[in-house]
Amino acid sequence: MQKVTEKPSSQRRGRSPAARDDPPEEVRDRLAELLPEEALQDALKGLAPEEITGSGGLMTQLAGRVIDAALRGELTDHLGYPPGQAPPGGSGNHRNGATAKTVQSDLGPVAVNTPRDRQGSFEPQLVAKRQTRLAGLDEKILGLYAGGMSVRDIASHLSELYGVQIGRDTISRVTDAVLEDIAAWRARPLDAIYPIVYLDAIMVKMTEDRSVKTRACYLAVGVNLDGDRELLGLWWQETEGAKFWLAVLNDLHQRGVKDILICCVDGLTGFPEAIAAVFPETWIQTCIVHMIRSSMRYVSWIDRKKLMPDLRKVYSAPNAEEAERQLELFDEQWGAKYPMVAQAWRARWEYVIPFLSLPADLRRVVYTTNAIEGLNRQVRKAIKTRGHFPDEQAATKLIYLALIRAEVKWKKVMRWTAALRALKIHFGDRIPD
Repeated sequence: MQKVTEKPSSQRRGRSPAARDDPPEEVRDRLAELLPEEALQDALKGLAPEEITGSGGLMTQLAGRVIDAALRGELTDHLGYPPGQAPPGGSGNHRNGATAKTVQSDLGPVAVNTPRDRQGSFEPQLVAKRQTRLAGLDEKILGLYAGGMSVRDIASHLSELYGVQIGRDTISRVTDAVLEDIAAWRARPLDAIYPIVYLDAIMVKMTEDRSVKTRACYLAVGVNLDGDRELLGLWWQETEGAKFWLAVLNDLHQRGVKDILICCVDGLTGFPEAIAAVFPETWIQTCIVHMIRSSMRYVSWIDRKKLMPDLRKVYSAPNAEEAERQLELFDEQWGAKYPMVAQAWRARWEYVIPFLSLPADLRRVVYTTNAIEGLNRQVRKAIKTRGHFPDEQAATKLIYLALIRAEVKWKKVMRWTAALRALKIHFGDRIPD
């Protein structure tokens, strides 16, 4: 990407286990040195599985001892002298026992002893004062929430799987912690130029005035100059309409977007005019897949297999002139039975043909909004189990977390180098060297 910025804290917390880095090699080497294989075998000898991994088992006890040792090391650094020695100068702050508490973790409840100092100035970092959960558990809570589980389901799942009792209010506070990140993410500065931007909306049910209503969640995905897809934002409105898309595009402009080369959209009426009002030089490409789906609604199942090859000749033509000729041939063949198909393509022809002037590598990137629809599928999968949301805030939390989790899978555009060369040829100085 052009700008490398640190992800918000909730994105770091919400990363899936597969996305996390493995422990550094030096840490594994040190662990092998301190706990050789023979010593581990001796410690495990005669223990039942539940005595190893169960609540209060060997693993949780070992975790507690590791945390205790780390906290004592933090206190030594804070005081400036090791245990058993007098404070430098003969007076000053010194150790003052420890406070026992239990923290919840993905291993189960772990008993730890937080050391104290006489002056009360020690602030532990690994397990802070009043902290009752280890960081890994918050990651799991956010991961489960992003997967579509309700707060009640998450509490039950953690109890059954890890033996951890966490109240629903606590889980709500963990998920609410991402709201600050969402606000910063929605207002963050954007790149000055995006070669391609995909715009689409999904419909989400939520409770309003004691009834369930459907609201439109507007999404914008940009492809930057490095070929990375980036979710630019999400917005809410009563229904999908070109008037509100104008507000979305103005928001992108206010956040730093100066130019969009190609904008890929569905066939919504008024969409091209809304884009042209903010970005007048942008090429507008209607999604060919949307056009095909719309056409097939009029065609009976018996005729679809025969009709599709003829329609394919239109959008796979080598250039716009040939595409128009193939549309005429299609209309001669099928116009008597299905006149509305050719009429629909002619009505949007100006926004259907731009991609035909591009080489094959770039056509694959811009002829469809599948890039954003694939993202929408991930979101729908997460919200499917919820039915509807109590309010917009709850829906925003889940959609944001689901999008961040899905981002890892769809980040890079395939064959981007060849596509960027083609863009440079067509758009010249609008793409910086």
